[in-house]
Amino acid sequence: MVKVEKITKTFESRRKKVVAVDSLSFSAEPKSIYGLLGPNGAGKTTTLRIISTLLKPDSGKTSVMGFDCVIRPTEVRKRIGFLTSDMKLSGNLTPKELLRFYGELSQMRDTDISKRTKELSDYLDMNDFLDKRIGKLSTGMKQKAAIAVSLIHDPEVIIFDEPTNGLDILTARTVTDFLKDYRDQGKTIIISTHIMSVAEKLCNRVGIIFKGRLVEDDTLEGLYEKFGEDNLEDVFFRIADREGVIEIV
Repeated sequence: MVKVEKITKTFESRRKKVVAVDSLSFSAEPKSIYGLLGPNGAGKTTTLRIISTLLKPDSGKTSVMGFDCVIRPTEVRKRIGFLTSDMKLSGNLTPKELLRFYGELSQMRDTDISKRTKELSDYLDMNDFLDKRIGKLSTGMKQKAAIAVSLIHDPEVIIFDEPTNGLDILTARTVTDFLKDYRDQGKTIIISTHIMSVAEKLCNRVGIIFKGRLVEDDTLEGLYEKFGEDNLEDVFFRIADREGVIEIV
């Protein structure tokens, strides 16, 4: 389980202070996918990086499986798999070499690394390029490799930032099916996305963020009923209009 309680994060430049996340709270449960939805710059990635211990909030608290993300970051990292939208993999290594490297970082046994590598490679259809250099792979292949690296230690909590961004339809389908299967295995999953169709396919519950604030937190069915719409895109535009982000004619 993941709990986020009234976290705030600001960034300062020479000209101004930017509130990236503003007193934001939500929780994600096992055997579910929670989606953070919002336009670019809304605060989704900052929120996920705070949960993943890469950033510290100015105030508020986050916890993963009962471990405070600021006080017990090492314990949190053991239990999460984090895929960032700008994750860079070494172009000189192969996916197999990277999986072994990250498995060793997680203090996995050699036999467990080999077993887990086969499981992930088979599921993500990576066997044809498992021994090819990352630098020679397509965008979709690199994304599959990055997903496998983030999950080599079989974490209880999965945090993916824009997991289907820039992927072709076949690779995107593989990723969404993969996340559904992991949800059904009892994992706690949080994703961020600005693609409404992805959220509709995957999420049990969504939080909608504008300008760092969580303005809605509900099931898809609850949002449809509340706003009198039958799809998430129309709901999103209704909320954007209410928040003064756009004007709907």
